[in-house]
Amino acid sequence: MSNFELILYAFLMSSLVMTVLWYIQLKTHNAGTVDVAWSFLTPLVGSWLILFDTTIDNIRQYLIILLAIIWGFRLGIYLYNRVMNETEDGRYRYFREYAGNNAPLVMFLFFQVQASWTVLFALPFWAASKNTSADIGILDMLGIAIWIIAIGGEILSDKQLKKFKQDASNKGQVCQSGLWKYSRHPNYFFEWLHWLAYVLIGFYSSYWWLTVTGVLVMYVFITQITGIPFTEKQSVRSKGALYKEYQKTTSKFFPLPRSNPEKS
Repeated sequence: MSNFELILYAFLMSSLVMTVLWYIQLKTHNAGTVDVAWSFLTPLVGSWLILFDTTIDNIRQYLIILLAIIWGFRLGIYLYNRVMNETEDGRYRYFREYAGNNAPLVMFLFFQVQASWTVLFALPFWAASKNTSADIGILDMLGIAIWIIAIGGEILSDKQLKKFKQDASNKGQVCQSGLWKYSRHPNYFFEWLHWLAYVLIGFYSSYWWLTVTGVLVMYVFITQITGIPFTEKQSVRSKGALYKEYQKTTSKFFPLPRSNPEKS
C-alpha cells in the first residue's frame, strides 16, 4: 500500500467517525465530543499508518505505538469524563451562537477539519517509526524521558485544576496554585512537550522533518489557533478582571516565575 493510500484511508475512517459524532451533537448540543474523538483517533490513525506500512519492521514501531496509545487514551478518557459530566464547553457554545442559523453546516465543517487534523498529527508517529537505527539507543531513551515528564506534567496539572474546581469556595476564581502559578496553561505546555519525544525517537528517520514539523505545528495550533486563544477569551468572558490580572502576572505558555504587574 502506498503512502498516499495509507493516508487517504486514514482520513476516510476519521471523517466517518467525525460525521457520526457531528450528527449526535446536533441532538445533544455538546460538541465537546470532538476533542474526545481527536484524542482517541490520533494514536489509532498513527498505529494504522505504522502497522500497514510494509517497509517498517522493528521494535521501535511497537514502542511508538505504545507511547501514542497511552498518551491519546489517557487524554481521551480524561476529556470524556469531563465532557459527559459538564455542560458544553463555553468555547463551543459561543461558536454555535456566533454561527447562528449556519451552525449545523459550520459545525460539520469543523468536525471534518478535526478529522484531517487527526491524520496530520498522526504523521509524526509514523515518521518516527521510519527510524533506520536498528537498536534502541540513547536518543530513544531521552525521548522516552521527555515523554514521561510530559505525561506526568499533564496529569499533575489536570489534577490540580480539577481539585481547584471541586472546591465550592473557588467558584468564579482563577486557579493559581501548583503548576498554574507559573503558566496559565501548563496542561497545554506539557501536551506540546510530549511531541518533542518523537523528534528524538525518530532522529535517524528519513522523515525526521515531519517530527520537527509536528512540534512546530502543534505549538502554533495551541498558542495561536485552537487552544489558548479560545480558552483565554472564554476565561475573560466568565471571570473578567480576575483573569485579566492573572494574564498580567503569569506566563501564557512556558512555565516561568511570576512577574510583578506594577513593573510591566
